[in-house]
Amino acid sequence: MSEVSPKQRLDKWLWHARFFKTRTLAAKMVTGGHVRVNASKASKASHAIAPGDVLTFSQARAIRVVRIVAIGERRGPATEAQSLYDDLSEVKDNVPPTPRYEGQGRPTKRDRRKLDLKRRGELE
Repeated sequence: MSEVSPKQRLDKWLWHARFFKTRTLAAKMVTGGHVRVNASKASKASHAIAPGDVLTFSQARAIRVVRIVAIGERRGPATEAQSLYDDLSEVKDNVPPTPRYEGQGRPTKRDRRKLDLKRRGELE
């Protein structure tokens, strides 16, 4: 007899690996055609996946490419979830800084008071 490789539903694995907060969100992404398994679109949330498959999907303005290493038994802590896959996506180090540190963004209460005084002409 030949060994049967373990398989799991795609939406369930995405949820176990903590890519989506709920299994319903994972299923919506899959049925919406936003997830690729080995370069072909997965149309059903029940698509069977196994270790060695490569998944491509978008998550928070980034394209994620992951290789499945193991099938999850449960939705455990993040460290356990990270052991289920190898991340193959490109790391982007040029993340723009937040506006607050560039001198832009919403002023503090003290800055607003200074602006009001400047507008009235009391402060130069």
